[in-house]
Amino acid sequence: MARNGLEARAAVLPAAARLDRAWSAALRDAWRVLWSSRLVVWASGALAVVLWGISPRADGFDPASLTRPFGATGDALTASLGRWDSVWYLAIAHDGYPAADGARTAFFPLYPLLVRAVGAFAAPPLVAGALVSTACFAAALVLLHRLCALELGRPAARATVAAVAFFPTSLFLSAAYAESLFLALSVGCVLAARTDRWAWAGALGALAAATRSAGLVLVVPLVVLWLGTRPRRPADLACVALVPAGTAAFCAWLELRGGSAAAPFHAQSLWYRHFAGPFVGAWDGLVAGWAGVRQLLSGSREHVYFTRAGGDPMTVARLNVALLASLALAVPALVGTFRRLPPAYGAYALAALALPLSWPVGPQPLMSLPRFEVVLFPLFMWLGACAADGGPGRRRVLLALGTAGLVAYTALFATWRWFA
Repeated sequence: MARNGLEARAAVLPAAARLDRAWSAALRDAWRVLWSSRLVVWASGALAVVLWGISPRADGFDPASLTRPFGATGDALTASLGRWDSVWYLAIAHDGYPAADGARTAFFPLYPLLVRAVGAFAAPPLVAGALVSTACFAAALVLLHRLCALELGRPAARATVAAVAFFPTSLFLSAAYAESLFLALSVGCVLAARTDRWAWAGALGALAAATRSAGLVLVVPLVVLWLGTRPRRPADLACVALVPAGTAAFCAWLELRGGSAAAPFHAQSLWYRHFAGPFVGAWDGLVAGWAGVRQLLSGSREHVYFTRAGGDPMTVARLNVALLASLALAVPALVGTFRRLPPAYGAYALAALALPLSWPVGPQPLMSLPRFEVVLFPLFMWLGACAADGGPGRRRVLLALGTAGLVAYTALFATWRWFA
């Protein structure tokens, strides 16, 4: 009996040591890309404000100066921490969901609740939001490293976390936005299911569904993963059913306080989103992008090739062309995900893309698509695998391109200039 016990411990210890080394590697690789990429974001934002100043539109979008509370110097140093939708999250963290403001219900409550909790320790709201986001970003990178190493090996995992950290719209992952929280929860959800921790998968999925409406889509990869398990345990599938509970709890709370349970979904129309049909937004984006190309080639503001968007036609044209480019880059990544990774990953990416591509924005059909893409971790796992396969040269090229885009987008974001 004693000998059998010693043999069992001897078999367990190497496995535990390997697990510890895997987590240590994930922490090292995640920390390296976290601090280096955030240094790029911080420096780009501060320098942009010093050089170009703030767009006059800022006062209209942030009349209470929630993203600019520290004076000229302090605001320049924190310029990359909050703009645009940050105002909504910080306002919700401050005073919740007033019945008269139905637009707020488009922003789900978990992230503002965390910001409010951190802010209770005397942290200014903007700083509290940035702290929550950066901590969640760090957790997301570590979890993604572990998931990618499990599926594709450590070289691909190292390249994957670098690809996410230096992706041009990764600036949102450390700003006062819910993206990093959602990324951490969604990666954790899939990693838990992949390692047969189904209760954790359901719980994390429910939290993701309380962070963004897109969290409901996590049911797709979980069901696909469950179908591949042997034996298929009904109890595990019951855990998957927990995912919608996050959204249901928010809707129920709105109903109990005298509002409408459907308010988060009706609020989409206030943001000019409408259901156009499955993936019809992709066609609308193609049409808008082509009209943008024609507008730019014409060199004229007199004849406008589109009628649905306001503002300077050249600016709108550039935006629609850039948005179409983001969709064009996502297509080969999606195909590669289906070819390189287990089916659950491609199914999740496709289902997640179906949301913005089926509910386009009227004036700019693909609005916010680059921001939505930054949390589609299966696409980055494929990109990381490609980078690892191509050797140091390919990794350097991808890193340089990502960094250049990150600098440019951060500069636009920090100076209150719309880019997505």
